[in-house]
Amino acid sequence: MRKRYALGRYTAGATAARTGDEMAGPALLLAGLAITGSAGSASALLAGATIAAAVGGPLLGVLLDRSARPGRLLAAALAGYALALLATVLTLGRTPLGWTVLIAVCAGLLGPALAGGWTAQLPRVVAPAGLPRANAVDAMTFNAAGLAGPALAGVAAELAGAGAGVVIAAVLICLALPAALGLPMATAVPGPPRTPPPAARPASATTASGTSATSATVPGGPALERPGGVTDPEPARGSGLPGAPAGDMGAAFAPEPPAAPAGNPGSAPDREASQAPEPAPVPEPPAAPVRDPESAPEAAAPATPSTVRDDLLAGFRAIARIRPLARATAVTTISCAGEGMLVACVPLLGERTLGGTGQGAALLSAIAVTALAANALLARRPRLLRPETVLAVSPVLLAAALALAALGGPLPLAAAVVLAGIGEGPQLTAVFAIRHRESPAPLRGQIFTTGASLKLTGFAVGAGVAGLLLDWSLPGALLAAAGVQLLAALVCVAWPRRPDAP
Repeated sequence: MRKRYALGRYTAGATAARTGDEMAGPALLLAGLAITGSAGSASALLAGATIAAAVGGPLLGVLLDRSARPGRLLAAALAGYALALLATVLTLGRTPLGWTVLIAVCAGLLGPALAGGWTAQLPRVVAPAGLPRANAVDAMTFNAAGLAGPALAGVAAELAGAGAGVVIAAVLICLALPAALGLPMATAVPGPPRTPPPAARPASATTASGTSATSATVPGGPALERPGGVTDPEPARGSGLPGAPAGDMGAAFAPEPPAAPAGNPGSAPDREASQAPEPAPVPEPPAAPVRDPESAPEAAAPATPSTVRDDLLAGFRAIARIRPLARATAVTTISCAGEGMLVACVPLLGERTLGGTGQGAALLSAIAVTALAANALLARRPRLLRPETVLAVSPVLLAAALALAALGGPLPLAAAVVLAGIGEGPQLTAVFAIRHRESPAPLRGQIFTTGASLKLTGFAVGAGVAGLLLDWSLPGALLAAAGVQLLAALVCVAWPRRPDAP
């Protein structure tokens, strides 16, 4: 019951926050256009909030990973996002546009908290066995938000004025604060662990006689094998990690002059050599190692990459080197560029096929409904398809949908809507499953928020390119978007399957 309640609370909070986020973009556009009278000013507000996510996502993810209470940090990000949206609409038309756009940029920096930042907490909410179903349910919150958010923005602007939609979006985001504050605490020390836990060190650092194993690694000492990993593998793993204290293994493998066998009476130099370990030089090598196990937490901390910059680099390296993560990130970023092109084409598509630009929003809502239905099926049968299969097939379905839309006519357009929803919804579920499965736990937040940021960037780039192509031809822009989706499918199939890079 606790797990079910936790997932229900998580889902309710995520739905409210993401609906507010999906509502905020169209509401900012409508408010900017109504208050300033300039389409360029309205677009500048939306562009500032969207592009800033590319910078804010990775940084926010690192902070979530380093936090012992990620729920509190997530709640602070949600509150900051809501306040920035309110400040944007309050200053719009009252201050120079540049200041308002700057506030919108600040809002965009916190936007990834509603996407990847929230999803990264899902393994703390459900048991591992329930994660596949929870992924599908989480993806459904995006589909539901994409369906309800734009519609609410239009209704609010029509009934209560241009700025009302932004205010309601901020309120919806704030409704998610209790669910964010209630998220479980982190179960491990924040930051990527790169040294063995201190608790494991005394067992491998102490011999049966009560002396440390490192103190037994003096020249000719019998404990030389122990730190090498033959009888005690734990120090060997720790010694291979970056930032491990040199005192653990350095003395064991430092070159030393061989001592003469104890039972070989020879010349005076031989006798001196056999007696060499007994005087003062014998305690000196173990002196530093003896202090290292006791001071391991303090000595390891400076050597461990623990700054925000180093953790950022660690997250980017993980995305680049873990091949399933790299493939999923590349495919979904390219695919989102194609989706951005589709969204830019929707107003003209609605006008030419359905008789009005306003019907374009109805097309997006229909796609969201289909995606929601597809994810509902996956939630009931979460192991129906492998995530890698979905990742490869979904761009092909989206490419077919775009090609059908380019043909024109109501029937091809209806088929395009169904195919687009079937391709778009499960793709999100699949990428969530891959990221949860492959992400190192200490880097999970950053990997999710970085992925969300890259997808937003791809979406913005695709929309911009489509805007240029629409001056030439609507079918041409749709076919170009289909080509982008085929490129995503090709990248997925051609991505190397070699083992992960070290």
